[in-house]
Amino acid sequence: MTSPPSGVANAASPQGQEMVAASTVCQVSPTRCQARTRLYRGGRLELEGFPVAEISDYLSDVSATIWLDLLGPDHDDLAVLSEEFGLHPLAVEAALHHSQRPKLDRYRSHLFLTAYTARLDADTGELATSELAAFITGQALITVRHDDGVDIGAVIERWDDSPELARFGVGYLLYGLLDYIVDNQFEAVQSVDDGLEELEDRLFDDVPRSLQVQRRSFQLRKSLVMLRRIVIPMSDVVGELMRRDLHIVGDDLMPYYQKVYDQAVRAAEWTDGLRDLVTSILETNLIIQGNRLNVITKKVTGWAAIIAVPTLITGYFGMNVPYPGFSEKAGFVGSLAIMILAALVLYIVFKRKDWL
Repeated sequence: MTSPPSGVANAASPQGQEMVAASTVCQVSPTRCQARTRLYRGGRLELEGFPVAEISDYLSDVSATIWLDLLGPDHDDLAVLSEEFGLHPLAVEAALHHSQRPKLDRYRSHLFLTAYTARLDADTGELATSELAAFITGQALITVRHDDGVDIGAVIERWDDSPELARFGVGYLLYGLLDYIVDNQFEAVQSVDDGLEELEDRLFDDVPRSLQVQRRSFQLRKSLVMLRRIVIPMSDVVGELMRRDLHIVGDDLMPYYQKVYDQAVRAAEWTDGLRDLVTSILETNLIIQGNRLNVITKKVTGWAAIIAVPTLITGYFGMNVPYPGFSEKAGFVGSLAIMILAALVLYIVFKRKDWL
């Protein structure tokens, strides 16, 4: 197989010296694609930050496991890796194209995984997603990121927190990656849930905020629709990876993958529940608006009735015809007393009936 071009990276740390904490940025092609590398051999981390051009040298050792991460590669970058690892052209094209659905494709020599991380902006309610593609071979895990939205440093921390699992090779690396992705999605679902709970509290504020609640609920519903598209398929992806015929997950790793699968199922079920909740909030907001309008109409009608009685009396006695007390002070006082008494009686009656 053809090796990647030489002169494409910083030199790796010599074996036996202290390994660097962060992987080196190297150049896969003239596009200056950022790359990170790690080498595991015999169940322990042996090298990291070595040039991509040296990967072919380590692949000859069946006990070696390689991790390669590429940030923003182009077609030429992945073409080199396609020759090195025997990647299928369709999988390479899928890794370059955005907006792939979360999935796991099986090819003769490798698997191709697409997944997403998500982050909800608590101020605006907008959801930001980042796509990650991964090629899974017998000796290597190759991750391809389009942006920095996927915190690959957090993935490395998970690997370093469980060094005893390194002996399981690619299955161990894939577990740490999936664990990070599923936990990230679960946190995004929880953020949406918190936003919806805040909306529920706003529904019954003393100061009506119908327009704000409506705008926020529509934004959260839009974010939830996007979140469901990336969360719900993940349980199927993890479940597919746990199949025995793929030879990725052994008996020792099965409990760890089962934990990730359970978390993915919980996140999927939670998103379904939130969809009903956001619909309920929208409907409740409309009902509350209708109730408030009815209350306002009822109060205006009550006050209109109270005002109508004095108007009736003044209108009747305003006619140019004689009536008891006509042109006398007693007639004015009597009509005024009737208006006040009638308005007071109507106010008391309406108040008791909760019309005011």
